[in-house]
Amino acid sequence: QVQLVESGGGLVQAGGSLRLSCAASGRPFSISNNGWFRQAPGKQREFVAAINWSGSTTDYADSVKGRFTISRDNAIHTVYLQMNNLQPEDTAIYYCAARRERGLVVSDHRYDYWGQGTQVTVSS
Repeated sequence: QVQLVESGGGLVQAGGSLRLSCAASGRPFSISNNGWFRQAPGKQREFVAAINWSGSTTDYADSVKGRFTISRDNAIHTVYLQMNNLQPEDTAIYYCAARRERGLVVSDHRYDYWGQGTQVTVSS
């Protein structure tokens, strides 16, 4: 089993930045890929970004390309989401996810482990 714990959410003004962290424990070496998803009130959970184990391959939703950066530090089993130029439409609960199988995917149904989520609120 793998446990994921997110941190770094908060309230920020439009144009500001936040960095989310996702720390893995339990059996982190069983993870092949990580992803970030978000869910705004009244909306379905949506893909934000994904990264493979080595960090050599990443994928982003069109809505965050050029503003968000996903990265990882395997020495401390942590994945990050650097979010710049945040906008009110980025307001959501952000979830970290992990997948045992190789290959970056955007479907939340293909991830095996989930964190509890961290709230990001962007004021205009």
